[in-house]
Amino acid sequence: MRGKHRVRVFMLSPEGKMSAFQRAQMYSLQDANIFNIAVRGMFDDAQDIVKAVSNDAAFKAKYRIGAVNSINWARVVAQIVYYFKGYFAATQANGQEVAFCVPSGNFGNICAGHIARMMGLPIARLVLATNENDVLDEFFRTGVYRPRAAAETHVTSSPSMDISKASNFERFVFDLVGRDAAKVRELWSRVDAGGAFDLRGSDYMAALPAYRFASGRSSHADRLATIRDVWARHGIMIDTHTADAVKVAREHRLDGVPMIVLETAQAVKFAETIQEALGREPDRPKELEGIETWPQRVEVVDADVDQVKAIITRNC
Repeated sequence: MRGKHRVRVFMLSPEGKMSAFQRAQMYSLQDANIFNIAVRGMFDDAQDIVKAVSNDAAFKAKYRIGAVNSINWARVVAQIVYYFKGYFAATQANGQEVAFCVPSGNFGNICAGHIARMMGLPIARLVLATNENDVLDEFFRTGVYRPRAAAETHVTSSPSMDISKASNFERFVFDLVGRDAAKVRELWSRVDAGGAFDLRGSDYMAALPAYRFASGRSSHADRLATIRDVWARHGIMIDTHTADAVKVAREHRLDGVPMIVLETAQAVKFAETIQEALGREPDRPKELEGIETWPQRVEVVDADVDQVKAIITRNC
């Protein structure tokens, strides 16, 4: 959408919570129609603002606003293709089952896997990997969904999963409770009030195994060890989020079932951790050499929807 006529892009990110390379990828864009907004807070704060803007029907209609992250159903639909592509690459397409492990913070990509399985793809297990922000792992282990406040959310070396309120998890729970919209509203009324919900001992948790989920947690030390191990064994340099998934995938292998780990990014995005793990800088595309030194354009705001709306109004 860079340079597109009559299109304005407003990109929200948590101030100081991404790697230098990630920030440079976004903030160095000089196109007049691209606006970077760094929110003082965590990813969840930025996502809450996007939801609030989308929920203001009059404002959304006036400025013709759409969302392109995984709040948008179209993003999840597109990701379903990954699972079919992975399946056909790993099997002879003869009905053999496979498993997938997905590093997840917002439950978007693995929600696509859930839908692919519901569509009939032979998925024996969907393994969800979290980092230290293990809200989703806690649910699949215990039946308790307890989003954390920003003050309880860890800043980690796999920052794209530093999320405590997974926006797409509601979509899965809708299926889990028998597509009972009233039940979902009741559960999320507790979450929206800053609380939690507990499905332990319920018929819903009794139904959970049918959806074939497993989960696990990875730490910074785990990421370093996994990056080193994959490099030593295979000569492949993986990023920190993929390392979380590889670590958890190894804990949930099924005999005779191929395990496919979804890789999320180039390792260069997380050069600091790669340097710590391997003692060397990751390779980077030639066109992105020195990107961290390029001029950057970004506006820093509080975690306040009105401040973001003012930027949109001023530039539309």
